[in-house]
Amino acid sequence: MKILVIEDDKTAGPYIVEGLREEGHSVDLLANGQDGLIQATVGAYDVMVVDRMLPGLDGVSLVKTLRGAKNRTPVLLLTALGGVDDRIEGLDAGADDYLVKPFAFGELKARIAALGRRPQMAEEPTALRARDLEMNLLTRKVTRGGTSIDLLPREFALLEHLLRRKGRVQTRTMLLEAVWDIHFDPQTNVVETHVSRLRGKVDKPFDRDLIETVRGAGYRIDAE
Repeated sequence: MKILVIEDDKTAGPYIVEGLREEGHSVDLLANGQDGLIQATVGAYDVMVVDRMLPGLDGVSLVKTLRGAKNRTPVLLLTALGGVDDRIEGLDAGADDYLVKPFAFGELKARIAALGRRPQMAEEPTALRARDLEMNLLTRKVTRGGTSIDLLPREFALLEHLLRRKGRVQTRTMLLEAVWDIHFDPQTNVVETHVSRLRGKVDKPFDRDLIETVRGAGYRIDAE
């Protein structure tokens, strides 16, 4: 299996890595939570072993961020905090298993093997793209041609919805339900106003428009 270990303890980290490599696994080690989060999004891992207390970004927050971005890689959370409430917090964050320090390596190995045997759910992407536009769902950053674009939360949600359905027309009713959670016609131009604002940031400063108006139907992101 390909395993990512995020552990800042200078003794525990190399010890875990050495033991897992001896078992035939491919293992990467990082000691910072923020660096580990980035690596988790660019590498295709079968299992992650994450220490709860990490510099940069703690393990619980790291797992929450991954799950929020629809990354379903199985996570074994390591911690020196063995209380019931601590375990519940880690599992509620999205961890698949929990192992309290100190632990026997044999148990760690068995738990990782069990996680690796679980059927994997299809992962959703952590980044959405259309031509030279990229949306990072983890960092909530949007760029076009390398230029950063600042979006308000509703603008981000609108663009995300369109990008996830790239090439498909989204009607006004679809957008109201998906972005505003409105299931009736409010008789306002809220959709039109937000699309116009989004175009002002995503299209107007650049050479080619991405957001298309399909007359009498709705809007779509250019899929070419």
